Amino acid sequence: MNPTLINTARKVTLVDTTLRDGMSSVSHQFTPQNVADIARGLDKAGIATIEVAHGIGLGASSIQYGIAAATDIEYVRAAVDAVEHADIAALYVPGIATLAELQSAIDAGIKTVRVAVHCTEADCAQQAVEWAKDKGLTVMTFLMMSHKLEPEPLAEQATRLDSYGADVVYVVDSAGAMVPQHAGARVAALRAAVSADIGFHAHNNLGVGIANALSAAENGARFIDGSLRGLGASAGNAQTEVLAAAFERAGWDTGVDLFPLIDTAERVVAPLMKEPQIVDETALVLGYAGVYSTFFHPTKRAARKFGVSTREILLELGRRGVIGGQEDMIIDVASELAGRTYELPAPAGV
Repeated sequence: MNPTLINTARKVTLVDTTLRDGMSSVSHQFTPQNVADIARGLDKAGIATIEVAHGIGLGASSIQYGIAAATDIEYVRAAVDAVEHADIAALYVPGIATLAELQSAIDAGIKTVRVAVHCTEADCAQQAVEWAKDKGLTVMTFLMMSHKLEPEPLAEQATRLDSYGADVVYVVDSAGAMVPQHAGARVAALRAAVSADIGFHAHNNLGVGIANALSAAENGARFIDGSLRGLGASAGNAQTEVLAAAFERAGWDTGVDLFPLIDTAERVVAPLMKEPQIVDETALVLGYAGVYSTFFHPTKRAARKFGVSTREILLELGRRGVIGGQEDMIIDVASELAGRTYELPAPAGV
């Protein structure tokens, strides 16, 4: 860090999700050794919390969501054994994970759980949040697809998570659909409504993930998610090493050493990537339409299968307001669009 740029009164904590959200970009095929190598580099750089699990979270390895190269517990143990200082976290989505699976992750060494629910369904998190607090975990909560609610109703949902005992409540731009004023307004509304700390999780579908994170911090977010090389679903996440540099340039103290982050991104993560994390047409339209980021690859597959464009599928999914967990709608929409495209003309005289 450059001490001439830092204002120690302005502190923000970077949380890295390369080993969870980033799993979506490698078909959940990181090995435990890959996890250990990346976690070790993040720990050396001073990242305090490292999220590890299947890309959809604990218990998600399946035909529907993608079968991972190893179990969640193997991933967690690899990360725990590799770090000296960082806390290892896991994502828990009610309805996908079970408390028994969360207990196994605790036994393997996690210290933090991130409980994720759709932005209108905060009450679905109550059991997991209260159970995890009783177990002594730090509990971060996610309001996924936060762009779907205006700031005030989003803050109302956040107050429920706060009442359950959440340590952090996140505004989560799951679709990469926000621009800086959207991110800032939602964080500000939460900051005024709850006593918990506020976090922000950006996807980069509109190319403004870093700007959104800066706006979130300026409006009261104190936890900011990123992933090395931007690795994550669809267009990827705000890039951890870029976040570290940008926040330093903006006068924030992240407590992170930039160059070990860059080294880990370039020497460990980059060689494991199937392709660069870019904003292609599908990723851009996904963000524009406000569709959940993990629909990226299934939509491409459905478009090829049914001979329709990803653009048409995503725009229709956006019009229907689909959310995470409704992946089956991708096939329904693609099939319907194909039927319209290839519908035979009525016989003459009918």
